[in-house]
Amino acid sequence: MQEKLTLVLGGARSGKSKFAEKYALHAGAKAAYIATAEILDKEMSNRVEYHKNRRKNGRWLNFEAPYAADKAMLEAGELADVVLFDCLTIYISNLMYGKNAPVDFNAKYEYVYAEITKLLKAARVINKPVIFVANDVGAGIVPDSAMGREYRDIAGWVNQQVGSEADEVYYVIAGNAVDIKKMAFKFKDENGENYSERP
Repeated sequence: MQEKLTLVLGGARSGKSKFAEKYALHAGAKAAYIATAEILDKEMSNRVEYHKNRRKNGRWLNFEAPYAADKAMLEAGELADVVLFDCLTIYISNLMYGKNAPVDFNAKYEYVYAEITKLLKAARVINKPVIFVANDVGAGIVPDSAMGREYRDIAGWVNQQVGSEADEVYYVIAGNAVDIKKMAFKFKDENGENYSERP
């Protein structure tokens, strides 16, 4: 039986990571945490330390994967009962603006889409419960810069890509998680098409 993929979405400080961590520990005795953030300044260092302190109970294995996260997923799947990937939003940023990032917008989209496809394939291959965390970056105002808008667009398409593949999608608001995939409207003739494709 194929283990399920779960997507946990929410805004900043919605409680999505805390919910995802609790969910992971209910899914397995030993959990792998795949972190995507690169520590580039003191503020990010403090954020990482805060998250690490929440996981000091002996049940977590930590993996760093700012790039090539599909490889970290395969490694984590060998050692843990469940994998938590936190988070897709930072991983997208790394892919879009990191060392191998294309310059052209369309090339960025294709590159990110291909990398997320590899990550999802690895998540299915390990056949363990996998939980992806992501920010709902499109719920606020329209960014006033071209870079902000391209990031919002690609992040939104990735959320659709992962949400389409996921067996469960939870939206966290003020610390409360709602299973939106269970509640989602479906057309009678819907046959699993991928809504992350750009028009």
